[in-house]
Amino acid sequence: MELFLDTANINEISEINNMGIISGVTTNPSLITKEGKDFKETVKRIAEIVNGPISAEVNPNLTKAIDIINEAHVIAQIHPNIIIKIPMTEEGLKACKTLTREGIGVNMTLIFSANQALLCALSGARYVSPFVGRLDDIDIVGVDLIKSISKIFKQNSISTNIIAASIRNPLHVTECALAGADVITVPYKVIKQMIAHPLTDIGIEKFKKDYN
Repeated sequence: MELFLDTANINEISEINNMGIISGVTTNPSLITKEGKDFKETVKRIAEIVNGPISAEVNPNLTKAIDIINEAHVIAQIHPNIIIKIPMTEEGLKACKTLTREGIGVNMTLIFSANQALLCALSGARYVSPFVGRLDDIDIVGVDLIKSISKIFKQNSISTNIIAASIRNPLHVTECALAGADVITVPYKVIKQMIAHPLTDIGIEKFKKDYN
């Protein structure tokens, strides 16, 4: 299992990457807009820092497969590690099929059902991104979706990787890891929460005292 960092903040990416715990980065239009930076320059800079898959999303206003494909070609030229992130729609599936046959990796995003994940896998997606936290928000247990997708993929020898997304807290990370996610993409804040523990702090202070 791998951890990706879910952010477009260059400082956060540099800090966490230096710990050696992440192997990729996921972004989306909201995260890049939050940083107020140019899309292409941001994605290029991220790819220069992290030597792994970098998910960069196509313009969500594009509703036709041909337009999604054309933009994907432009984004894919930014860096060899770029994975094209496409929302789960009928036209998105068409684009996924074409791009996959061209050798361009695709991450199908905004997945909220096992059937959606299965269709994306059959269209050739390298990754599917089910959104755990957003399901929890509407009183559906998000981690159960990870379990269902994982079971379907294993029983049918499907190689598409499951990226557990919309992670809100450290418990989500633990649950998704146990549920069979191949990748968990985690916000900076949650990574920091995972590192910290009050008993670790107490132990360090005791060791300091005893050492002195």
